[in-house]
Order: sequence, then structure tokens, then C-alpha cells
Amino acid sequence: MDNKDAEKLFFIPFNTGGHWLLLANNPIREIVYYLDSLGNDWTTYPDMKVLIDTVLQAFRAQRDIQTSRRGANSITWIKVACPQQRNQIDCGYFMLRFMRDTLALGRLKIPTDYFDEFKCAFYTKDQVDEIKEEWCQFMIKLNVCS
Repeated sequence: MDNKDAEKLFFIPFNTGGHWLLLANNPIREIVYYLDSLGNDWTTYPDMKVLIDTVLQAFRAQRDIQTSRRGANSITWIKVACPQQRNQIDCGYFMLRFMRDTLALGRLKIPTDYFDEFKCAFYTKDQVDEIKEEWCQFMIKLNVCS
């Protein structure tokens, strides 16, 4: 990060070995937003939590942030109540949709009960198809599928 004082939200698409979920990280505030379309808690994936906590601790060390002042365990994990998938195959599209919704609103915080503008228990087939179409158009523009 060039600007030491800049607050940013970094997206970390994470594959647990068969399931995609989204982590949105604000390293300045040491907050990790956890969005899982299966509704699992982050403790379901202990290796993921250890990896992200280690990355944030390295970030802290690189920026000379004193851990004694902030506490070694000051990283806050927030589970976001986001739309849930109804099958076992759409997790990647849900993860992309979570990222897109957050970017569209330009926010640095994700509410624990998701954004009012996009709040729903489940995405409809049309909403999932919409992100599939956007992803296909993006890939075509990059000329990845030639």
C-alpha cells in the first residue's frame, strides 16, 4: 500500500478445496468480513483463518504497528448474513456477486446483515444468471476465450 493512512477493502476469493467464499479485508482496521453462501462459520475452515490472520500480522509488522499496543489477537472476523445458495455448484457465482455488490456501493464496511440494497435470503435464478453473463462478457473482452 502506497498511502500509509489509506483505508481500503481488499477482496480475497478463497477456495476451501471445493467451495468458494469471499473474504473482504480492511487491513488498517484489522477487520475480515466473511461471506459464505453455504452459511458456514469461518471456524469450519481453520487453515483459512490461520492464513489470513498470519497475513494481517505480517502487514502489521511491515507497517511497524506495535502488536503490544494493539494486541496479537485484535483481528476482528465478522460473519455477514449474505444470500445463500440452494445447490452445491453456484458458490463461485455467489462469491463474484458479493464482490460486485460491494464494489457497486463503494463501501469500506459490510453490514453483518448484508446491504439493504441487495438483501435477500436467496438469489433468484435471474440474479445468478446476471453475474454469469457479466463474467462471460468480461472474459470475452479480455480475449481469454479465443
